[in-house]
Amino acid sequence: MTTVTYPYLLLAEARESQPVTHLGERIGWVVGLLLFVALCYWLMRQGWKWRGTLQSAMPELREIPAAAGEPLLTMSGRYHGTTTAGHWLDRVVAHGLGTRSRVELTLTAQGVAVVRPGATDFFVPASKIRGARLDKGIAGKVLTEGGLLVITWEHGGKEYDSGFRSDHAAEHGDWVAALNDRHKTTEGTR
Repeated sequence: MTTVTYPYLLLAEARESQPVTHLGERIGWVVGLLLFVALCYWLMRQGWKWRGTLQSAMPELREIPAAAGEPLLTMSGRYHGTTTAGHWLDRVVAHGLGTRSRVELTLTAQGVAVVRPGATDFFVPASKIRGARLDKGIAGKVLTEGGLLVITWEHGGKEYDSGFRSDHAAEHGDWVAALNDRHKTTEGTR
């Protein structure tokens, strides 16, 4: 009688064990990775603090006046941050402007009231609004084309861009038109 040997039977007959994982090495790698992540987090935090120190010369933000006037437009949505005008990656962190949050925007004849629960509220007078546009990104937040309402305003001799996203994106166009009309009106009276 003849026996037929198949190659997979020969493989099954060969006894090999898996290499043994040393627990000490594995723990060392995990601890090293955790230390690296902690170092990266600490460096990012230090960079955020340093940016705040560099921007500390920025004057305090205006408070929302008690009698801001009748609302012309209102919007609920998200505040995504403020940058120096024209530099969409140069985030401003002074006075809480770097903190993302929910937002309630109100446009009145006097200006724009920015109410942010859990963050600093501020007011931009109509005379300080330099314009508005639709954009796709600001300081770490990129959306679809035209998905972000960006308001350009002046404070302390410098211009800033603040990015907002409405819960209803169709409102953005009304805000751009109203703010640009107001800017043209206030610019003509100077």
